[in-house]
Amino acid sequence: MEFSTPLKLNHIFRRLYHAGSHSANRYLVLYCRKNHTPGNRVGITVGKKLGKAVVRNRVRRRLREIYRLNEESFHRGYDIVVVARGQAVDASFQQLQNAYLSLAKRLGLLEPKP
Repeated sequence: MEFSTPLKLNHIFRRLYHAGSHSANRYLVLYCRKNHTPGNRVGITVGKKLGKAVVRNRVRRRLREIYRLNEESFHRGYDIVVVARGQAVDASFQQLQNAYLSLAKRLGLLEPKP
């Protein structure tokens, strides 16, 4: 990820949950907040209710790859947290990608296409 760093600190996750903008669909919940830095910080949360470690890691890898493939179209200077819901386990990559990008568009994170 060229323009982003991973988000790992618990207090930043909590601040996003309480003070950030959010949007949800059946697969994901997306939280965002300006961070006043030149790049994005991205965190991914997949709860234990979704399955064992293999299943959770597969969902996490897919979400990380979706962000990586579309990184150029995201505005810079945001903290972004993606929370996977139960339906994300059985969703195809294309369904997850559509869900992720529609939430990002709804929150105004995507730059308009030229």
